[in-house]
Amino acid sequence: MLLSINAADAIARLDEFDTLIDARSESEFALDRLPGAVNWPSLTDAQRIVVGTEYVQQSPLLAKKRGAALVARNIADHIEREVFDKPKDWRPLVYCWRGGSRSGSLSLVLDQIGFRVHKLEGGYQAYRRAVIAALEVLPAGLQYRVICGSTGAGKSRLLQVLRAQGAQVLDLEALANHRGSVLGLVPGSPQPGQKQFESRVWDALRTFDPARPVYVESESKKVGDLRVPLALIERMRASPCLRLDLSLDARVALLLEDYGHFVTDTAAFCERLDALRATRGHDVVNAWQEAARAGCTPVVVRDLLVQHYDPIYAQSMKRNFAGVTALLADLEWDGGEASLEAAAARAIAAG
Repeated sequence: MLLSINAADAIARLDEFDTLIDARSESEFALDRLPGAVNWPSLTDAQRIVVGTEYVQQSPLLAKKRGAALVARNIADHIEREVFDKPKDWRPLVYCWRGGSRSGSLSLVLDQIGFRVHKLEGGYQAYRRAVIAALEVLPAGLQYRVICGSTGAGKSRLLQVLRAQGAQVLDLEALANHRGSVLGLVPGSPQPGQKQFESRVWDALRTFDPARPVYVESESKKVGDLRVPLALIERMRASPCLRLDLSLDARVALLLEDYGHFVTDTAAFCERLDALRATRGHDVVNAWQEAARAGCTPVVVRDLLVQHYDPIYAQSMKRNFAGVTALLADLEWDGGEASLEAAAARAIAAG
């Protein structure tokens, strides 16, 4: 049975579908998609170019014939590759860009097989509008506990332990694939686009129980190049805070471990330090780079913390997070696993 479903109903019932099928091209899929979707292109990027060229240079009729043949062939491939093992009660949701012919053709064939198929009305565009609307509302319905702490204090590690202990965790840096500082880009692993980041945030928020707190790190408005949804950042900044403390020596050691690629790739480290010239000046940055090239990376990391990150972070927290003046808890740890697990337990008790 072929059924249509609007975007608001679809995102509310997303977990009811066995498979979310994106019938757009591979490049459209890469930019953003419904969470967990798989890509079954009705037309690939290369095929769309061929059809589009024929439409403009030869005739619309020829282009439609070409497109129909390609779509039919691609759908046949998808059926043979993906559908033969699906049970009779398999329930897919199919969508394309606007809910038109690309998802319509695939949905029709799946329906004729006998599956209970839902086609997303308005396609990805309708889903995108629904996500934007939801991100303006969802954050207000949740209660947050903001983990504060100086750079290198282990806030991201604490979030991981909190999740392991059963707490609800929103790890924005993991969703953004960035560690939240000038040095935070993961080498060889680019950030997602803004739309995909927002889809990831929405997908995380929708799963949380409003009756339980959500632990989140004290991020700025941007994580790398990506903007945190405004309603979420405002809600975070008005929420209670917990502070994670770690000694300076232990913070240096933790950062050297977490950013080991910069220890082994001095050229990349020095290149990233160039981004601080506008705030720290050429002489300071030049001295840091010379020290790094001389093998004194721990000294550079310590200087970065004391001279740059710590003062900026303290000012930002005081300016933006009201909860730092009346902390729910001050969580100290010594850099060891057992100590961090104990800090997480205290955070849950305080929250």
